Amino acid sequence: MLLRRGYLMLLTGILLGFLAFSVISSIYSGSQIQDGSGGIPSEIEFEFLLTSEKQGWIEEVTPRFETWFQQHFNITVHVRLIVTGTHDTVNRILDGSERPTVWSPASSIWIPYMNTKWRTITGATYDVAVDWTPLVLSPVVVAGWGSFLEEHEVTGFMDLYRLAEEGVDFKYGHPDPLLSNGGTMTVVLEFAEAAGKKPEDLSVEDLKNETVINIVKTIESKAVAYGKSTGFFGAWAAENGPSAIQFFGIYENVVLDNSLKALKKWGDPLLAVYPEQGTLIADHPFVILNGTWVTSWQRFAAGQYLFFLLGPENQELAENHGFRPASASVPLDPTLFNPSNGVQYELQVPVLKPLKGEVLEAIFTAWVRVRNTGL
Repeated sequence: MLLRRGYLMLLTGILLGFLAFSVISSIYSGSQIQDGSGGIPSEIEFEFLLTSEKQGWIEEVTPRFETWFQQHFNITVHVRLIVTGTHDTVNRILDGSERPTVWSPASSIWIPYMNTKWRTITGATYDVAVDWTPLVLSPVVVAGWGSFLEEHEVTGFMDLYRLAEEGVDFKYGHPDPLLSNGGTMTVVLEFAEAAGKKPEDLSVEDLKNETVINIVKTIESKAVAYGKSTGFFGAWAAENGPSAIQFFGIYENVVLDNSLKALKKWGDPLLAVYPEQGTLIADHPFVILNGTWVTSWQRFAAGQYLFFLLGPENQELAENHGFRPASASVPLDPTLFNPSNGVQYELQVPVLKPLKGEVLEAIFTAWVRVRNTGL
């Protein structure tokens, strides 16, 4: 599944890069500009507001980009990384506590939501997120320890409901949907399975249906933790082991990123279960914001950053962090994506489409009714 939205922006950025490189090179060939005179800065700094599950990859690649940019344009660039959960990134932009040049939630399902909220809260007559490009891909899974999965034959979220109804004692969890995309997508899949529908077919009325509410509430009654972000939640689960939590909603890449260290520490493999009714894909869009605070030079540097992140070498590095590449030219590495690492090479379940914007809004209202209030 490769999402194409925003590739026009990428191509435009590349073209601008070549043009700017020609201009800058011609200037520097005559004299070395140190103070940014002549309209060309000697230094560019911009903020990148991103989610925690891709933090390891981005922290590895960004210093390489800064070196690459200096070598190509003779301009120093500093990318300041701000890491948190997806819903929190939205809230920070909307309340003005962060003014990033680049925003990367875990899923593009948040972009229409962001634009609607942006217009409502700020009174703006324009969208703040206009074009985007997927950086990497990762499906939502039910993660669990091998011994528990084998014993209870969990194939999806309705199996967790079955276990709860049978009186099986287990501990469950996922990130908080009011802070994290991973939590939101997990809860969306819970509601979809409870309603017997695909997420795209869910209605606001489904989220008020008492039977659906009670099913999801029963699943959530087994929750022992709601984390602030998916990456942080997965690391916590792997660190604390099978006695702390048995099943949790997470991204595939978080399983792959933690599976080996979890096995070494606990002697029990951490495995990804791909819900048999289908899963949603986190596509990690790269959005250069349409904000008045973003300068033309920041926009230019961010475009080059996107170009760099989508390069084959850096997409291959993303695989080492458990992500499937968004670039069609980069093959999936079978030595990483295989059952011995807790994941599948090929997705053998349906890839579902996201839900409507108004239904996503209703999910947050329904969450108040189904969450475990004891946490």
